[in-house]
Amino acid sequence: MLRDTFRDRFRARRHLIASVCAAAVAAVVLSVVLAERSGETRTAADCPVQALVCKPGQLDTVTSSGPPATTASTAPPQADDARAPGASLPKPTTTAPPGTRSAPRTTAAATASGPCETPGACGFPDASTTGPRLPLKTVRSGDLTIRTDKEVIRGWDLTGSLDVYANDVTVIDSRIDSANWWGVNLRPGYHGLRVLHNEITARPGKGPDNGGVDYAVANMSTSSVEVGWNDVSVFGNALSMGQGSIHDNYVHGIVPFVNQGGEYQHADAVISNGGGTGELSIRHNTLLNPVPLDKGASASIGLFADSAPVAHTTVDGNWLAGGAYALYGGGPGSHHIVVTGNIFSSQYHPHCGAYGPVTAWNFDGEGNRWSDNRMSDGTPVVPEKP
Repeated sequence: MLRDTFRDRFRARRHLIASVCAAAVAAVVLSVVLAERSGETRTAADCPVQALVCKPGQLDTVTSSGPPATTASTAPPQADDARAPGASLPKPTTTAPPGTRSAPRTTAAATASGPCETPGACGFPDASTTGPRLPLKTVRSGDLTIRTDKEVIRGWDLTGSLDVYANDVTVIDSRIDSANWWGVNLRPGYHGLRVLHNEITARPGKGPDNGGVDYAVANMSTSSVEVGWNDVSVFGNALSMGQGSIHDNYVHGIVPFVNQGGEYQHADAVISNGGGTGELSIRHNTLLNPVPLDKGASASIGLFADSAPVAHTTVDGNWLAGGAYALYGGGPGSHHIVVTGNIFSSQYHPHCGAYGPVTAWNFDGEGNRWSDNRMSDGTPVVPEKP
């Protein structure tokens, strides 16, 4: 349920002055060298569980240890719990990989270089570079509680959700179709969750929050989590965490819904409510928020100081489109926020977000840095001073 403070703040946003950005869609080519992450190309025999450079059909030697303990998970998360909506339906289950999933890229600032009408054409993640790379072999249903440390869930086609009360759990090359509050949720006191190469979607009208659904991946812990190469749709606040690594994901098709409070949930592709004890890195994602303004649109990336000041957050090399503003930059008290090399697209609005590309940027915050951000036609994007 929405907090009163979040509701009041969102209403106030509607009166902010819009920044004027360019309206044309043009080109951007981002490339990333995975050697920086992996150091070498692996073979099928030694491909690591995190699968940074695995090709379709390659596996590591770690296998799932069997079905986890199963219990119903119906209570909403209590951390990072400002929830939201969006507007398209999930795609059908994919049983075969469409291609290699770990496309090379770089974290350097993007540069405009020619016509580019879609994120994928610019080298950003889309349906062809995210989601499961292998056929799904294990069919399961129900809201499952994971209590085994180092559990590896691979190749599952799960109609349900995963509530993780364990350390070093990996969810990889699977599909999760949830009607719960979340798709995957890490509980307080646990660490080491990795959610990689999955399709995570939900069922509009079936969730517990008055028929809606809230988080694809939620981090209630103070531990960092890794969320990479996932195809995420429908969930209102799709990726919700104060610390972790969010990279190479395709977030799209957020579906609006009216929550238990009788209002449209506020929609964000990525949201942090502040107070994270570690660093938050948001790199090389496609983050689309098509939700109409009158149905709860909030942000593509929402850095909100709801719990505590936002700090130690990097937003680098992402494709952003939609929201009231595409980026909420942390506001007063935020510090060590670095925003570099992002593309603000006019895919849904001429001004990127309905009101503009960015707001709530703290010019005076220690360590805050804004550089090389631009509209998709190459026009520089610079936050407006209050």
